Amino acid sequence: MSTYPSPLPPTLSRSTVVTTLRSAGCVFAEDEAELLLSTARTPADLAAMVRRRADGLPLEHVLGWAEFHGRRMAVDPGVFVPRRRTEFLVERALALAGPSADRTSRRPTVLVDLCCGSGAVGAALAAALDPVELHAADIEPAAVRCARRNVAALGGEVYEGDLYAPLPGGLRGRIDILVANVPYVPTEEVGLLPPEAREHEPLVALDGGADGLDVLRRVTREATGWLAPGGHLLVETSERQAERAVEAFADAGLLPQVATSDEWYATVIVGTRPDQRRASRDG
Repeated sequence: MSTYPSPLPPTLSRSTVVTTLRSAGCVFAEDEAELLLSTARTPADLAAMVRRRADGLPLEHVLGWAEFHGRRMAVDPGVFVPRRRTEFLVERALALAGPSADRTSRRPTVLVDLCCGSGAVGAALAAALDPVELHAADIEPAAVRCARRNVAALGGEVYEGDLYAPLPGGLRGRIDILVANVPYVPTEEVGLLPPEAREHEPLVALDGGADGLDVLRRVTREATGWLAPGGHLLVETSERQAERAVEAFADAGLLPQVATSDEWYATVIVGTRPDQRRASRDG
């Protein structure tokens, strides 16, 4: 986007906002204008928000929130913006958690959100599961602060650190649903991302290493030690990476499945820790 060159008037009409955004390269200028107009508290606030958006700041960072799975999630500047396609991961996790939840004893579903960013995935899942025990972690301090705002009302805990390292040891062998929205862009392709992503989101949330699967492999290697028997790990990746991702899941002792959505243009790998106790009973 190009920087809007002249000062904006103190009071902006809808048409002025739309024209400003369109001239700055916003493809969905009308929709964005409605969001800015409905979010701004004062004319001065609106003018500042329009200027930041015209200067290239992601819309969600300007608004301070993102719509995700029917909820408004707080998204602070410098924090990874949750993608709408990741709602497919949420739907797959809910499909797995629903039947497995022990509704007789009301045992909480133990849910962990790694690489949580804003905490949107964990918050969306926790809001749909009752009862639930929610834990989340991220290596980025700004993301941790943001995630705490999103999961606090749901009784969740957010930890700062690298993958499993900051999680309480008491979670080992207890996790029913483990979601990890890992970075999966190959290093050499990060520069091809839209400027909004590569200039305003943390590199650690985008760069997945040489083939994009470095962090995914690290997550899968330790997953069986944290999952409950029959528990599930869900990770988003790209369609072209799915075969190698499945190999990583299998190498880690997980039973892998690939779920795809043409609607969301999304690919999710689901890995299940074998339940030896159930196998013994069934045998």
